[in-house]
Amino acid sequence: MPENPQAPQDERTPRTTEDTPGPTAPHDSSIPPSSGTRASAPTPAPDAPPLIDLRAYGQDFVTDPYPYYAKLRAQGPVHQVLTPYDQPAWLVVGHEAVRTALADPRLGKDWSGANLPRADGDDVPLFTNMLDVDPPHHTRLRKLVAKEFTSRRVEALRPRVQRLTDELLDAMLTAPDDRADLIEALAFPLPMTVICELLGVPSMDREAFRAWSHELVSPTGPEAAQQAVEAMSGYLTTLIASLRRESGEGLLADLIRTSDEDGDRLSPEEVIGTAFLLLVAGHETTVNLIANGVRALLEHPAQLAALQADDGLLDNAVEEMLRYDGPVETATWRWAAEPVELAGTVIPAGSAVLISLASASRDPERFADADDFDITRDPRGHVAFGHGIHFCLGAPLARLEGRIALRSLLERCPGLALDNAAPSATWRPGLLMRGTDRLPVRWDR
Repeated sequence: MPENPQAPQDERTPRTTEDTPGPTAPHDSSIPPSSGTRASAPTPAPDAPPLIDLRAYGQDFVTDPYPYYAKLRAQGPVHQVLTPYDQPAWLVVGHEAVRTALADPRLGKDWSGANLPRADGDDVPLFTNMLDVDPPHHTRLRKLVAKEFTSRRVEALRPRVQRLTDELLDAMLTAPDDRADLIEALAFPLPMTVICELLGVPSMDREAFRAWSHELVSPTGPEAAQQAVEAMSGYLTTLIASLRRESGEGLLADLIRTSDEDGDRLSPEEVIGTAFLLLVAGHETTVNLIANGVRALLEHPAQLAALQADDGLLDNAVEEMLRYDGPVETATWRWAAEPVELAGTVIPAGSAVLISLASASRDPERFADADDFDITRDPRGHVAFGHGIHFCLGAPLARLEGRIALRSLLERCPGLALDNAAPSATWRPGLLMRGTDRLPVRWDR
């Protein structure tokens, strides 16, 4: 594989640029770097290739990034790019390189050590969470919450998840025109209700929280993102203070008042950051898992028919949904603490690094006929939930919710189809989440 490979030059290849600003530390690994103050870009070596400008792909890249990732993979697993956030970064696209990068401790998550300027608001409590730190801090924070997300604890939630699903489908099926937006009817309220009940915040303003969350993970602009940061930070600060006074029940209340066997406990800022991470990650990924998965099934009638004929394919179908069009397109931001050689390419120290989970799960070097949706294939090895120490803590819960939602939906709506008469859905912007704003469906009585 050539060092610093270039993307192919065709109609799907973006323009390149050599005159670009240097990186700024992101507000948070789930939020694109600010477009404010930036560090100066290091002087490139004389033989360094120009940056690949992902912005030139336009809306096509947002709607269907997979052909573009295929072109990049064909030229090599690692590329210098200019992101849609106007930030230079190294983008990892090959399956093996992605797994290696996700597990490499030299690619850190704590930007405080990157010696890059920080934008206003970077020190808000929202970002004091396990996703934005490295060991040993990460190990400590994850240990304090991981016990709530074991397979056994998650399995105990099955009856409640099933009841919620049944109630939501009951309401959906009352539509007089036999049509609904599946995201509004099921894919959003199910995981949002489950995570709120698990954390002990059932009375929160979910629509406001949803709007802030969408802006943070799929930003429409730096000002709107900053407003969402401030609004969510204030809201969670007030919420945690209320739980502290009222001695409520649920995971957040437990985290406030309990400690582990070593006497450790979360600081007030860490409780707020943990609440932010669990609430956002606890619903955003599952919304897209359900919606993207149902969309893939309805766009592939033979696969839908196979699943309806053999319920034993359900678990494998969910894994193939995760592989084929998973809920997270790109893992959260990392930075190189030292020069890192990856698949023959040296990523300089201090560089921002993005790792494409979506591209890795469509790599034909790992999955035969990778662009085919096939619920009978062996999808093991996909990286939809990440890999390494930052592997998604809520993966068991997301899988449980996805399986129950899919099984119940197909049982209750055997004639389910995409509603092509409804306005087209819009894919959400940004490199982090992979999902649409709506999923219009129809069904036969």
